[in-house]
Amino acid sequence: MQIRELAVPDAYALDLVPHGDARGRFTEWFRADVLAEAIGPGFRIAQANHSVSARGALRGVHFASVPPGQAKYVYCPAGTVLDVVVDLRVGSPTFGVHDTVLLDGERPRAVYLAEGLGHAFISLADASSVTYLVSTGYSPGREFGVHPMDPELDLPWPADVEFELSAKDLAAPTLAAAREQGLLPTMAQCRARYAEVRAS
Repeated sequence: MQIRELAVPDAYALDLVPHGDARGRFTEWFRADVLAEAIGPGFRIAQANHSVSARGALRGVHFASVPPGQAKYVYCPAGTVLDVVVDLRVGSPTFGVHDTVLLDGERPRAVYLAEGLGHAFISLADASSVTYLVSTGYSPGREFGVHPMDPELDLPWPADVEFELSAKDLAAPTLAAAREQGLLPTMAQCRARYAEVRAS
């Protein structure tokens, strides 16, 4: 694996190494030891999620309140998605900054994002499959979103795709409104959480 930090601190892209022969292909799509070399110890898997999305399905921008927040490790075993990470941490030097990673079943790659960061993706092919390992289980009362079409975020969604969003994502507040409502995590809360996780 080769790991690089994204433009959003505490988020990483991991280029995976596929091994193929006449039988097909094998990929180690998650290695706790390799990930820990980049982020430090403490990423514990509490739940594994799997979604299958039609072309144009847009999910996010989602985040969980901190503490505890929810770190994610995202992998696309089939199809193609444009994965987006957004810094939603109030007080972060890169607040509002985003970065993107193309996740493609033919060129294995994964994305890790720490607690407090926003996550979204759009499917660029029918039946795109996305698997997420997450550090905390689903908790509806602690999970929120920011509208993915917010002009302030200016996310680079492709122009040649007809978008399909959930009712919840369509009703999500803008970044400014989420901040005014006190929904967004602060950088101080996130730093405290990262220190707690690495010490546990």
